[in-house]
Amino acid sequence: MAFGTTKKRDARKSLRQSGWITLDGGFAARACVVEDISSSGAKIIVDDNNTLPAKLKLAFSRDARTGRNCEVVWRRGRTFGVKFVR
Repeated sequence: MAFGTTKKRDARKSLRQSGWITLDGGFAARACVVEDISSSGAKIIVDDNNTLPAKLKLAFSRDARTGRNCEVVWRRGRTFGVKFVR
């Protein structure tokens, strides 16, 4: 890759699957829709317009132990982009 070119985003897979966002150490689970996902992140839509914290956990079951840690990287209304972090 030539220096100065933009990094191509990882291939995103359209999903539209229900998921769960857990906050506060896994005690407050909120439903969401995972619009698409890649190896590095996901686009999620929440039902309400409450502000999400910068860090959260995204899972496909209500069990917080199965989720992946995420950081919010952009917000547009009820739609959020997250990147997966360790």
